[in-house]
Amino acid sequence: MSFIDYLKDTRAELRHVAWPTQSQTIVFTVLVVVLSIFVSLYLGLFDYIFTGALKSVVEANPGVTITTPPAASTSPISITPAAPTTTQ
Repeated sequence: MSFIDYLKDTRAELRHVAWPTQSQTIVFTVLVVVLSIFVSLYLGLFDYIFTGALKSVVEANPGVTITTPPAASTSPISITPAAPTTTQ
């Protein structure tokens, strides 16, 4: 099979494709954008809730302090153990 035959066969196959109309393309594009925004807000909400819950749990533990990481760090929370306390 030569390259020219391949191109002819490809062109013949593309004639059988049921291409979407312009209105279908617009509707599907809008649907993808809306669903993407919805999923990002949904995941962002859960990230906010779980981060707040984790922060409150860590703050409730008196032996651990939370410090803000440097700007170059990728972690949103840095946990540093507090100095050991001695009791007598």
